[in-house]
Amino acid sequence: METNNEKEIRKESDIMPEKPDYAKELEAIIKSNASDAEIREQLDDYHENDIADVLEELTPQERKKLYRILGKEIVSEIFTYLEDVETYINELDSEVAADIIESMDADDAVDVLDELEDEKSQELIELLDEESRHDIDLIHSYDEDEIGSRMTTNFIVIKRGVTVRQAMKALVEQAAENDNIGTVYVEEQDETFYGAIDLKDLIIAREYIQLEDLISTSYPYVYAKETVEQCIEDLKDYSEDSIPVLDNDNRILGVITAQDLIEVVDEEMGEDYAMLGGLTAEEDLQEPVLQSIRKRMPWLVILLFLGLGVSAVVGIFEKVVAELTLVMCFQSVILGMSGNVGTQSLAVTLRVLMDENLTMKEKIYLAWKEMRIGLSNGLLLGVMSLVIIGGYIMLFKGKSFLFAFSISGCIGISLAAAMMISGFNGAIIPIIFKKMKIDPAVASGPLISTINDLVGVVVYYGLAWVFLINILHLNLL
Repeated sequence: METNNEKEIRKESDIMPEKPDYAKELEAIIKSNASDAEIREQLDDYHENDIADVLEELTPQERKKLYRILGKEIVSEIFTYLEDVETYINELDSEVAADIIESMDADDAVDVLDELEDEKSQELIELLDEESRHDIDLIHSYDEDEIGSRMTTNFIVIKRGVTVRQAMKALVEQAAENDNIGTVYVEEQDETFYGAIDLKDLIIAREYIQLEDLISTSYPYVYAKETVEQCIEDLKDYSEDSIPVLDNDNRILGVITAQDLIEVVDEEMGEDYAMLGGLTAEEDLQEPVLQSIRKRMPWLVILLFLGLGVSAVVGIFEKVVAELTLVMCFQSVILGMSGNVGTQSLAVTLRVLMDENLTMKEKIYLAWKEMRIGLSNGLLLGVMSLVIIGGYIMLFKGKSFLFAFSISGCIGISLAAAMMISGFNGAIIPIIFKKMKIDPAVASGPLISTINDLVGVVVYYGLAWVFLINILHLNLL
């Protein structure tokens, strides 16, 4: 057993040490009266993202002082971490802003320019050098849903057939402009993609080693015209620092880095999350109210009409409600559980459907599996409902054994049937959407829940009408 002293030591070791407040430290350094050289030396110890976080706390004059001290290369890296970069770009002279954008990777420059007003963006593009304009135009030439729009032109490439010494020389020459050097790409003399070399292998290679022996010719790649959705699963399967993006002639145009992949996955998850909530697009805290209303209203209108459909179906079973008012008390149990099962099934299906290699047979099996899970859970909950609700009606409502357990039996059977159908709906609807080339996330939680409400109403009141009224004639008891 632990002694009291050992327990105290263990408790102390469990206490997380407090992290330093970089924002306060940076603000103090930047606002200090130290020389530019001293400030620059101190700021070298901090990450660009931390510096970006503190810009909002500075005055425009202090920010301009900081930009001058750090230089355009460092400032360009800081700007890639900013959420509202437009505010800071507009504070600068156009020539200075263009120099900063020019120093960015092409994909980051595109992101910044896309956040600006069209007039300002065009003004800055005209001030860029020819190479930067070419890279930006290349990325802009692809649609937002194409992987080419997410690539960067920051990569190292060498020709096949050179020696190890020549490859190292080419690497050093290109590294001055391109710092994405973890993987060195190899192309044929006609500029078609041939393979890739890990930087570590190239560094430790002896001069007598044939470069060909270091090249991985089966290195993964994607085509620029492929959609993000098509590529995302394949890209996630490889733990590479970067993956080349090729044109239709197999020439390398750029690369997708690990950071790019994280951003792509984050955006895709954000879009899917928005759709699951019944939104047409993502929202953020600073978004205007009217814009948020426009995003939410389309689905709300659709769901309103679906809800009216559910109410109309309830109206069809008016006789059941009039003669057995007690069944109304337990409607929410059926609708709530069927909606929950459908949403669970939808979440599982959306995750599985991200695999583009899934066969139709596997998709059908998924729907069959979700239906069986829904039925199994429904049977278990149905039996529980039979016992609990039957006992409640008999003891607290003063009804006969036959009446009480006929009602609870109808509820239990309805629960099992509704949950089985809802599990199937939650899987088959997104599968159908996927087949129709519609984003399956459109089968959002509210949509699936409303459809399953309709299923639950039909099943519950249908069984009550057939079983309780027409067969057992409980309305006469």
